[in-house]
Amino acid sequence: MRGLVRIALGLVLIVAGGLKITNLPASAFAVRAYQLLPYDLAGYVGYALPAIEIIVGLLLVLGAFTRVAAALSALLIVAFIIGIVWAWAQGLSIDCGCFGGGGSIEPGRTAYPLELGRDLLMLGASLWLVRAPRSAFALDDRF
Repeated sequence: MRGLVRIALGLVLIVAGGLKITNLPASAFAVRAYQLLPYDLAGYVGYALPAIEIIVGLLLVLGAFTRVAAALSALLIVAFIIGIVWAWAQGLSIDCGCFGGGGSIEPGRTAYPLELGRDLLMLGASLWLVRAPRSAFALDDRF
């Protein structure tokens, strides 16, 4: 079970980062749309985030440093949750940019409850992986 959760979470992060890394300016634009960070810092975060997601995802898929990768994943997801709650509370109409895209959308087309639900499930999986016993077919078993 742990291996399946680890690989599924890792693949989600790899896909999310992979879709963003192909258009880093759009990733920076999506982070800026939250209006949570100073403009320049939001740009740096937007450029760095896809690589971080891919690296953490690869570590999870490979089962290398799984507990550390799961903890990093949890931190990322908490940041995503904070961003979504912030946007919702501020009345912003934005696409989360979770899988590329991002930026303003028509009022009423936001999917904040769905995005929060997804992120809470991913957070639960990340926290479970931090504490769960090692799984078969992981590089952790080699160390």
